[in-house]
Amino acid sequence: MGVHREIDHTPAAFESAVEQLKAAVLRPEVVVDAMPAPQRIAPHAHALSGDVVVHGDEIATGRFILLHDPAGNDAWNGTFRCVTFARADVEPEMAADPALPSVGWSWLTDALDAHDAERTAASGSATVVTTEGFGEMADDGSTAQIEVRASWTPTSTMGEHVSAWSDLLCAIAGLPPLTPGVVPLQRRRGGR
Repeated sequence: MGVHREIDHTPAAFESAVEQLKAAVLRPEVVVDAMPAPQRIAPHAHALSGDVVVHGDEIATGRFILLHDPAGNDAWNGTFRCVTFARADVEPEMAADPALPSVGWSWLTDALDAHDAERTAASGSATVVTTEGFGEMADDGSTAQIEVRASWTPTSTMGEHVSAWSDLLCAIAGLPPLTPGVVPLQRRRGGR
């Protein structure tokens, strides 16, 4: 009788990238948890959910997914792909500004640039949604949200990319950027 062992076929490059994600320095307002990764997009995937929590209130939410296909993917122009999502409520007056989607996209690119998160093949969208209640919901008033969805092929280590995502979540939540040179004292994961 032989002993059956399951062989781990996870590439070392992917394992290293996941370790870099886990070691990334995040804004202290961002609480991150691992979440189930999509199974059909790439042979290997790791996913995080993140919430910006200030004074016990969740003011923004998002996801960061790292995809890896060792064979490469022509659409990615590489073997790794970062996929992100960030959403937060905004004031209805802010949502009426036609420049808000461009500003939302710049929050992402500015965060990536600030962390030297080098990339190629970036794509995405910024969406602003306004909701107005009618009838029995008329007293609810207007609400609005901005949502940034993006993907890019990272060409630097993964820690910079997830740190930039953390900054995007805080920017979309309306928090000011950290003062240059200020390093967050702690990185919170889980604990919810």
